[in-house]
Amino acid sequence: MTANVDLHCHSTVSDGWLTPSEVVRRAAMNGVTLLALTDHDEVSGIDEARRTADELGLDFVAGVEISVSLFGETIHVVGLGIDHHHGPLLEGLGAVRSGRGERAERMDAELAAIGIHGTLAGARRLAGNPALVSRAHFARHLVSIGLMPDVNTVFRYYLAKGKPGFVQHEWATLEEAVGWILGAGGIAVLAHPARYRLSGLQMDALLDRFIACGGEGIEVVSGAHTPADMQKFASVARSRGLLASRASDFHGENESPVDLGRCNPLPADLIPVWSRLI
Repeated sequence: MTANVDLHCHSTVSDGWLTPSEVVRRAAMNGVTLLALTDHDEVSGIDEARRTADELGLDFVAGVEISVSLFGETIHVVGLGIDHHHGPLLEGLGAVRSGRGERAERMDAELAAIGIHGTLAGARRLAGNPALVSRAHFARHLVSIGLMPDVNTVFRYYLAKGKPGFVQHEWATLEEAVGWILGAGGIAVLAHPARYRLSGLQMDALLDRFIACGGEGIEVVSGAHTPADMQKFASVARSRGLLASRASDFHGENESPVDLGRCNPLPADLIPVWSRLI
């Protein structure tokens, strides 16, 4: 692979540590040649990121990562090459974001019930976008008060499914998320599939539904994937005829296992999703 492509990362518009401009500048510094900003359920950082990319001569793709509920899990679908001003997409994302406020209040109450108070206020102080308070912001607050040493440990003890601060929430349906992306002219990509706690039958059902409603891509390379995961989902891309994506899922220097542009290359025989974007 001659191009250094990174098609999944986050800014302060959702749960990243860097502003959209800072994300683009870091990507350029790391040698990225094609970047997509894909904030959670939010596209308001796209214009700032694109302006900076144009200044630096970096090819840029408008993106988003949409939260979906399926099989009791939160699944993420990335939209690439979207028209981020498309009305139905914006309406759908607004509906998804509206549920985040309710979830945050419930998480605050659950943590207060075990003696950890003031977590929502702390999470809000750390959120660059007050309309999008995520579990990551709660985790960062708990680290900041010395409760746990790092964000991953907070998730493991308090915020993962079955733990005291976890709150089940219904996001968009898979069909809604893919429909919004397609309606906005984009390509729907299943994000970091190895992260989902699904049985083999459930993963097959997810892929069947994803493809049936118009999904075309899958993240084979992700910051969350081991080499074995990459091999597994490269095989899925081949057998299912899916476009393959490469993505760091970068949030911040001290939280993400892989920096912008530093993930593994795609296997050479796969069809890269960016062949449809550039």
